[in-house]
Amino acid sequence: MLGKFNPSRLKLARTRRKLTIKGLAEKVGLTPRMVSEYEKDYCKNCPPEGTIDAFSKALNYPAEFFLDPEPIEAVAKETVSFRSLKSMKAADEHAAISAGELGVIINAYFEETFSLPESNVPDYRGIEAEVAAEALRDEWNLGCHSISSMVHLLEKNGVRVFSLSENTQDVDAFSFWKDGVPYVFLNTQKSGERSRFDAAHELGHLILHKHGVPQGKNIEAEADKFASFFLMPRVTLLPLSGKAITIDSILKLKHKWKVSAMALIVHLKTVEILSDWQYKTLIVTASKLGLRTKEINGIEREKSLIIDKLLKALENDGIYLKSLSTLLKLPIDELLALIFKVGTISSNDKPSSIQNTASKPVLRLVK
Repeated sequence: MLGKFNPSRLKLARTRRKLTIKGLAEKVGLTPRMVSEYEKDYCKNCPPEGTIDAFSKALNYPAEFFLDPEPIEAVAKETVSFRSLKSMKAADEHAAISAGELGVIINAYFEETFSLPESNVPDYRGIEAEVAAEALRDEWNLGCHSISSMVHLLEKNGVRVFSLSENTQDVDAFSFWKDGVPYVFLNTQKSGERSRFDAAHELGHLILHKHGVPQGKNIEAEADKFASFFLMPRVTLLPLSGKAITIDSILKLKHKWKVSAMALIVHLKTVEILSDWQYKTLIVTASKLGLRTKEINGIEREKSLIIDKLLKALENDGIYLKSLSTLLKLPIDELLALIFKVGTISSNDKPSSIQNTASKPVLRLVK
């Protein structure tokens, strides 16, 4: 049901499109003060229909989005884990947080329609990173085996995983807790190996820094250490001790744990498998091969399993991607960017009568 103008939705759409109040004002022919007033929660005068249409055109958001009475579940900046706050532009930071708020909107619809896995992410605040990685592997019954898919593992344990199409390396990934639900957002511009490490890094934030402020050098170092030991347990690396390790062997070994060559080299030094001389030699060789920014024979980027299942179930009810974007009152580009579907809209994306499922299907995820 559509209601009166919703100021919080105007602010979300503006920040998502990386526009300042002044920039939006210029696009719609208003003064910055008027736009600012329209964004305030206590806005006394709702904008006329023509102004709402102008906002819709300037921001490429459906007019219905601004008239939805549902309040935006604001994601507080201090609860979001950003790895590169110093180098990140304010516009990129605000746009990413807005993407997080859109993810909450999409998740709310999914939870209303389906029975999704509940959170099984423990609170390990105060526990040392390597110990936490070992404890979580035990709790999730992973043993010492290589993890086949980080995204699938997160989803199986109740983490809502969404994609990001941000065209900047400064926003690589981020996570947060919202109403008891853990969220992780992964940048699709990263390689498969780096995105996988990002997923483990954000998991580290979720379990080590719950209800804290997941920002700062020490916090990031803890999450990195957790990710390294979670993906590459110490006990699985010990058999390499004393062996001659070359760049060729690194390129072969990295596929076992599905990590980047650089991450493996650094971790082997951390667990004292490599001497200082071996480490320096491998780093120099890897750098010459360009392995700081790319991978040789890289792995495929991981995608959401649960979202694919949800979309398939919706298709069975006649709700295709375009229909879903209409139902959620979101631009199709924003929806696709968050559900691992950038650039892919089904050719059979038929219009459909939007309907609610009579009962909530339960999705079962396999490891």
